[in-house]
Amino acid sequence: MAKPTTIQIKLESTAGTGYFYIAKKNPRNTTQKLEFKKYDPVVRKHVVFRETKMK
Repeated sequence: MAKPTTIQIKLESTAGTGYFYIAKKNPRNTTQKLEFKKYDPVVRKHVVFRETKMK
């Protein structure tokens, strides 16, 4: 069987709260790092979440 092409990534808050989302990404199609504006419940605002590696 072939390996799955999608990998799991962590979207970490730029507000410095430590809050994160888990997302899937196909690195063959999307080579740049993902960046989304999502809700951070710790600061109770929408902030930018950037892709980081899963540890």
